[in-house]
Amino acid sequence: MTRVPEPHLGAWKALLGSHAALVARVEAALDDAGLPQLAWYDVLWAIRNAPGRRLRMADLAERVTISRGGLSKLADRLEAAGLLRRERADEDGRGLYAVLTDDGNTLLGRMWPVYARTLRESFVDSLSDDEAAVIARSLARVASNARGAAEPG
Repeated sequence: MTRVPEPHLGAWKALLGSHAALVARVEAALDDAGLPQLAWYDVLWAIRNAPGRRLRMADLAERVTISRGGLSKLADRLEAAGLLRRERADEDGRGLYAVLTDDGNTLLGRMWPVYARTLRESFVDSLSDDEAAVIARSLARVASNARGAAEPG
């Protein structure tokens, strides 16, 4: 059995615990404000930041932490709500683009102040700038390593 050093196991547990607690706080704040869940924001934000406010569905799946099946179902709900529309890719006719609508952009503008306030209260105010920079660098290195790691077999 492979052993994980205690400091690393403690860091892993702290990462998971803080992520779960922060997401729960943001979800509760959005719900209290009568706004949709955080996953809606994440999908719409990823599209908003893409060139032309459009993103291939396959690329969108890589940018958000939702399974492809879950993303497809969420995209159906977002499209039904008029927040995005899907368009066929001209270049190959098979792929689909998710395109942000004006209503989707408006919803992002309503959600961000709630999200930002909760992040400030629960995350930003807990860390110095130096601590945040160390965490950002460390987690970027972990993410890079995890993306490059082979799937367990």
